[in-house]
Amino acid sequence: MSVVLFDLDGTLTDPKEGITKSVQHALRAIGQPADDLDALTGFIGPPLRESFREIAGLNAGEVEAAIDAYREYFGTQGLYENFAYAGIEEVLAELAAEGRRLAVATSKPGVFAEPILDRFGLRGWFEVVAGSELDGTRARKSEVIAYALDLLGCEASRRCVMIGDRQHDIAGAHESGVSSIGVLWGYGGIEELILAEPDRLAGTVDELPTLVADLARR
Repeated sequence: MSVVLFDLDGTLTDPKEGITKSVQHALRAIGQPADDLDALTGFIGPPLRESFREIAGLNAGEVEAAIDAYREYFGTQGLYENFAYAGIEEVLAELAAEGRRLAVATSKPGVFAEPILDRFGLRGWFEVVAGSELDGTRARKSEVIAYALDLLGCEASRRCVMIGDRQHDIAGAHESGVSSIGVLWGYGGIEELILAEPDRLAGTVDELPTLVADLARR
C-alpha cells in the first residue's frame, strides 16, 4: 500500500486571497507599504519566517512582529478566504479507493491546516495532517514529511509520493528519499518546478491518480 502526501496551499486549496491579505496586514503593521496583493504570492507555500526574511528583507525582530500581525488577520479572517481546487475531492476519493494511504504534509501550522480542511470537507480523506508548530518548529518540508511518515508508522521509500506546487515540496521529497509530483495549478510555476526536478509534473488535477500509480510501482 503506497503513501501519498499532499501539500495544502496551492495544491489542495487556493489560499491566495487570505494569505496575501494577511501578509499585507503584517507588512503595514510594521510600517512597510504593501498595496499590490499579486506581488505577495511568493509567500504562498514556503515557511512564513523564511518568506518574511527572504522576500520582505525583514530582520529577526521585524519577522516576529510581522508574524504576530499576520496571524491576527489570518486566524480570524484570512483562514477562510480560500477555496478547494475543482476536482480535488474526486481525486482523493479515487486514490483512497485504490488503497492509497493519504496524508497532508504542510509547512502551515497544524492548528490552521485542520480547520481549513474541515471547512472544505476534505479532512476525512486523510489519516493524518502533519504541519509545523506556531513557534516555527518543524517548518522545513523534509521535517514535515518525516513527521507525517512517523505518524503513519511508515518508512520513507520511493513508493511514497509527495505532491506539491513549490520547489520546497520537491526539495523536501529529495531530502526525505520519497518520490515527488510537482503540480502546475499552484504558485511555483513550471520553471521553478523543472529546476527542482520532480519525478513527475501534473498539469491538471485529474492526472494525479495515474502519476501516483506509476511512481508507486517502483
